[in-house]
Amino acid sequence: MEKIPYKIYLEEQEMPTQWYNVRADMKKKPAPLLNPETKKPVTLEELSHIFCAALAKQELDDQTPYIDIPEEIRNFYRMYRPSPLVRAYCLEEKLQTPAHIYYKFEGNNTSGSHKLNSAIAQAYYAKKQGLKGVTTETGAGQWGTALSMACSYFGLDCQVYMVKVSYEQKPFRREVMRTYGAKVTPSPSMLTEVGRRINAEFPGTTGSLGCAISEAVEAATTQEGYRYVLGSVLSQVLLHQSVIGLETQTALKKYGIKADTIIGCAGGGSNLGGLISPFAGEMLRGEADYEIIAVEPASCPSLTRGKYAYDFCDTGKVCPLAKMYTLGSGFIPSANHAGGLRYHGMSSVVSELYDQGLMTARSVEQTEVFKAATTFARVEGILPAPESSHAIKVAIDEALKCKETGEAKNIVFGLTGTGYFDMYAYQKFNDGQMSDYVPTDEELAKSLASLPTV
Repeated sequence: MEKIPYKIYLEEQEMPTQWYNVRADMKKKPAPLLNPETKKPVTLEELSHIFCAALAKQELDDQTPYIDIPEEIRNFYRMYRPSPLVRAYCLEEKLQTPAHIYYKFEGNNTSGSHKLNSAIAQAYYAKKQGLKGVTTETGAGQWGTALSMACSYFGLDCQVYMVKVSYEQKPFRREVMRTYGAKVTPSPSMLTEVGRRINAEFPGTTGSLGCAISEAVEAATTQEGYRYVLGSVLSQVLLHQSVIGLETQTALKKYGIKADTIIGCAGGGSNLGGLISPFAGEMLRGEADYEIIAVEPASCPSLTRGKYAYDFCDTGKVCPLAKMYTLGSGFIPSANHAGGLRYHGMSSVVSELYDQGLMTARSVEQTEVFKAATTFARVEGILPAPESSHAIKVAIDEALKCKETGEAKNIVFGLTGTGYFDMYAYQKFNDGQMSDYVPTDEELAKSLASLPTV
């Protein structure tokens, strides 16, 4: 076999020309989105009031396995794709493990993350529809940064509601968005009706993705020529992010490598779903078998401690209901450094795959996450984002298990982005001021008690 290089680069012609829709291969489909008023499945017309028409169509399509990527989007992808699959030789040596560790690196663009894969697609469809602009929320700021770049490229107005704690902790991420022309507002704000209501109900709140989503949806639906776009959770987003998994598949096949364990960090599901979808598709079709591990923060453990039920996707309860693993739409996580992994629920697609037993889930505490991040940075030369570092933590754990058993497993994980805008978090860790927070059963029971009756 040809010696495996440090980085497996694909040729331009090996970049995907189609997105993969894993729902098409699922015999038991994810439950449909429901209209919050009628409790009936949302229609294309209803969804098109919130999302661009083409994106609403993608959201509801659970039958088409492959969807063509428009050439205009592929032209933008060529700026930073295909992204490399990297063999972590130095980390293997540090751990003294017989395991082979690979990571798919998505941080080689200005947004510093995988989020650009869907941002450019959503901005493209908004422009094609003739809209003036789009509204969105952002947690750690990666999605907002990516969307501001995409909107700048297509000449669209971009309005971002940024979770207040991240707005304050990550001023440079905020300024990158503003540099690309976006208007950035800390959420919850006093600019929207739902923001004022949340501030009154939770005085002094540091915000959550659920809060910011509510504000962004209200902003979109009250301005003519605007639509709402989302960076995670939705099926359309996992569809766009499937380029990650498709490229990973191609790179592994190029050198005859069979993945044994595939690991991704899990917040709303965009990175995890994008990475694992093509591999899950092989499992669903009976073509292969993999161990897939979702890694989430112990401070926001939707898969490991949540309930699989219909819930609102936002704190303000204005969005459609989705069946997902959830902690309750009113759950507001602690002001920790899990970044974009602080969403109260999980993608319906990921939730259904998890419920069917196609993957397992683990929750990890943030001090252990940053220990793993530091180990990785010191030997692999990339400062990882806090989100990505959740996957790094479990990849290291799995590699150390191989050290004990002598198994030479092939471990693949998603390195979703870089942490150069997360230095406040690294400072807290380096100064020994970082602590762990795990919600109590009582706290979770309280937030879950508000689940809607469906």
